Amino acid sequence: MSGIQGVTVKQHLLVPLHLELDPSMQRGRQEEKEQIKSLSNQFASFMDKVRFLEQQNKVLETKWSLLKDQRVVKNNLAPMFDGYISNMRRQLEALGEDRLQLSSKLKAMQDAVEDFKNKYEEEINKHMAVEDDFVMLKKGFD
Repeated sequence: MSGIQGVTVKQHLLVPLHLELDPSMQRGRQEEKEQIKSLSNQFASFMDKVRFLEQQNKVLETKWSLLKDQRVVKNNLAPMFDGYISNMRRQLEALGEDRLQLSSKLKAMQDAVEDFKNKYEEEINKHMAVEDDFVMLKKGFD
């Protein structure tokens, strides 16, 4: 029988290792964490959009169901559309009359602007002539 054997310990293996992390690895890990956060936020946003679209879908399904359940007789639609069309025609006629009135007012304003422009040019010409006369008189006086 051999009994208990002694254990030998190598002391240099018990000394803690002082390993420093490579800064590029740290940056890489940090970038990975940021990417994961960004992807998580994007996923959460996507899920919110999906929930919103599901709610919209339910609303549309409900509306569609209600519309299918309503049975409107075509005879009821024709008078309604005829009334709508006649109302639109009246509005169109009123707009046409307004357009004619506004175009005549525009023409009157354009004529007035042209008259004022001509008067302004006449006044400028008179002013220039008087200024020339003044200069000539001044030269003659000196």
